[in-house]
Amino acid sequence: MARYLDVHPANPQPRSLAQAVQVLRDGGLIAYPTDSGFALGCRMGDKDAVERIRRLRKLDDKHHFTLVVSEFAQLGEWVEMDNWEFRAIKANTPGPYTFILKATRELPKAMLHPKKKTVGVRIPDHVTARALLDELGEPITSSTLILPGTDEPMTDGWTIADELGHEIDLVLDSGDVGLGPTTVVDFTGEDGPQVVRQGAGDPAPFED
Repeated sequence: MARYLDVHPANPQPRSLAQAVQVLRDGGLIAYPTDSGFALGCRMGDKDAVERIRRLRKLDDKHHFTLVVSEFAQLGEWVEMDNWEFRAIKANTPGPYTFILKATRELPKAMLHPKKKTVGVRIPDHVTARALLDELGEPITSSTLILPGTDEPMTDGWTIADELGHEIDLVLDSGDVGLGPTTVVDFTGEDGPQVVRQGAGDPAPFED
């Protein structure tokens, strides 16, 4: 059964964050809060945990997993951006967006779209999510916690622990998740950025 940790939304308890990080480092799968509902997260490059996310969400191999970081400056190691992309993404982060970009060679293959060699990246505007990332000291491989047959992310930690307690290892809950999935913007097309899913983030900055 998944462990449930309730933390303060403005000052997440370091001990609880450390417990969540240990689960990640041990190869576990967690549910954690963001500004666009709960997300499933595991350590970057952990193939077994990624497969657990695929099974839980019934995802095919065309799904873009998301690399979640706490600061914009961390993106340069993992994705390629030209000057316009750099400015546009920086101006709209942190926030409820996922940006699809070409991956660098440093990114583990388990994270990549198998044909396009692309990846989603995200910088959440959420205290607990960013505190978790800072405690871990590296990006998290993530996917919005949207169950098969539904369109919206889960938003209640107790419900997640009750319904998915045998499929994940820990629920980190601060009681302040955002509503609605991220807005997804694909920067890899030849015709400029394309809004491929409109969610919580305003799509206007990326539309012609």
